[in-house]
Amino acid sequence: MFGGLAFLLKGKMTIGVMKEKLMVRVVSEKMEQALENQHVQPMDFTNKPMKEFIYVTPEGLETEEMLQHWIELGIEHARRKLTL
Repeated sequence: MFGGLAFLLKGKMTIGVMKEKLMVRVVSEKMEQALENQHVQPMDFTNKPMKEFIYVTPEGLETEEMLQHWIELGIEHARRKLTL
C-alpha cells in the first residue's frame, strides 16, 4: 500500500518504514502532542494528512529510547483498535 515495510500486531499496523522516514500510527488523543515534536510531521502520502498517521524523520530516531517511544505509540494504536 505504501511502498515500504510495515510491522503489524494481530493484523493492525503499528509502525513502518518508507524511504528514510518512520511511519507511526498514533491514537487520535495523542496526535497533537506527537506533532509538537520538531522531527514529526503529518503523514501526507496522498498529498493530504492521513488520519492517525505521522512521519518521524531520522533525527527523531537517534537513540534507542527515541525509537522505543515511537514503537510504543504504534503498539498502543494497534491494541486500541483490537479492543473496539
